[in-house]
Amino acid sequence: MSLELVTVGRVSVDLYGREQGAGFTQVATFAKSIGGSPTNVAVAAARLGRQAALITAVGNDPFGEYVRAALVGFGVDARFVGTHPTLRTPLAFAVMDPPEEPQLLFYREPAAPDMSIELDGIDRDAVRAARILWVSASALGSEPTRSTALALMADRDRATTIIDLDYRPTMWRSEAEASAVVGAALDGAGTAVGNREECRVAVGTADPERAADALLARGCELAVVKQGGDGVLVATPEGREVVTGLRVEVVCGLGAGDAFGGALCHGLLAGWEPAECVRFANAAGAIVASRLLCADAMPEESEVSALLAT
Repeated sequence: MSLELVTVGRVSVDLYGREQGAGFTQVATFAKSIGGSPTNVAVAAARLGRQAALITAVGNDPFGEYVRAALVGFGVDARFVGTHPTLRTPLAFAVMDPPEEPQLLFYREPAAPDMSIELDGIDRDAVRAARILWVSASALGSEPTRSTALALMADRDRATTIIDLDYRPTMWRSEAEASAVVGAALDGAGTAVGNREECRVAVGTADPERAADALLARGCELAVVKQGGDGVLVATPEGREVVTGLRVEVVCGLGAGDAFGGALCHGLLAGWEPAECVRFANAAGAIVASRLLCADAMPEESEVSALLAT
């Protein structure tokens, strides 16, 4: 069966502090899962019944074995998960202080395997045949993963390529470099997804309307600008709409955006209108925000539909 979604970018073993409101010096216990934005997007889509695969790399260590096993358990195709001979699988720690914006601590030194993805060994025909390619902008932060991701984008019709404007300062040497590289990569994408800060880095403005204008002017057919509590701006050349979000009690603010991404892909694959895709995606994100973990928290379609119905 052909793949419906392929995501590209980082992976980690995530450790989530169980105690709400406890910082790194107070937290006593952690829950383990897999993470990294494109990893979670692939898991989210798989939970919704899609044939999803992840292009990334792990270390030749027990945590790398854990990542592979977890992906398979979630129903994600792991054929494109490489193994670096010397670099270790990254770790990411999160504490819920506060739950809405958890504190993060990354262990990716001296470098992470997911930034050393080589084009050789990837079945480019299989990736080209996938209905959607989702590229995390953080994957463009270093070579050789940057060139690999850009080559995979160049293999395809841009209309079926989505760039997640995902911006993590620690993945870049400077914000100026991120702006130049991500801005140029937009020329190969048909859809762009990001929050106001990520739009500012990519196109130079955090104003949602102006950011949407800039993304459409770059040739994107769909611009999705997340505005926090103000909803999500959905813009196409034909028009635009702000889709309001859903209010939930937040347990962990991480992962909601990744659930949104996987659910957005699910809706686009189903042929829904963009605003309908975003309504569904908002609900998926709300469910994950109300749970502690990310990958393990990704909802099934029945759960999202039940929330929307209420």
